[in-house]
Amino acid sequence: MESNSLQLEKLGAAAPGTIIGNVVGLRGVEAAMYFLGRGFAVMALCALLTGGSCEKDIPNTTVPDTPENRAVIDFMEQYRRAVEARDVGALLAMADPRYLDDNGTPTGDDDIDFRALKDKLGRWSDRVTDVRYEIKYRGVSRELGRILVDFRYSASFRVDYGEDEERWSRRIGENRLILQKDDVADRFFILSGM
Repeated sequence: MESNSLQLEKLGAAAPGTIIGNVVGLRGVEAAMYFLGRGFAVMALCALLTGGSCEKDIPNTTVPDTPENRAVIDFMEQYRRAVEARDVGALLAMADPRYLDDNGTPTGDDDIDFRALKDKLGRWSDRVTDVRYEIKYRGVSRELGRILVDFRYSASFRVDYGEDEERWSRRIGENRLILQKDDVADRFFILSGM
């Protein structure tokens, strides 16, 4: 059976131990074990190597890799593809019938409910002839039974201005979609942010 120091060296953990070892004249993993004890050496070295956490993120995101978060990101990717396809039917199917977006203002003049969303998406689909939509997922959190998805987007739209004039427009910004999971249907619905 290999010693703990040989196992840790195979994990590439000798470098942090060498730094610690230089302080007390010990080398490599033995130095880490000297300071931390055998039981905590692996956890401590993992923390040193990863900046304090052994938790991994979903690739190309800053979202912790859990089954629940993967399901949310998969849904969000379906949403992103529906935007690029300008598929109003798919987007409306993703929206909860209780959809309400207050646009961040205290007055109700610019609120968008499900019916207004349907009208808005219809007008958008008529005028926009091509879409490129990229999302960088920043976080997924849960609050009061809802799922908050924070992301940065880069969107390029080719807009039809009539009389054979089309121009590209680009937007970059931060957004949050609020989702609700229907456990019976085992799917997500968008409550706000579309």
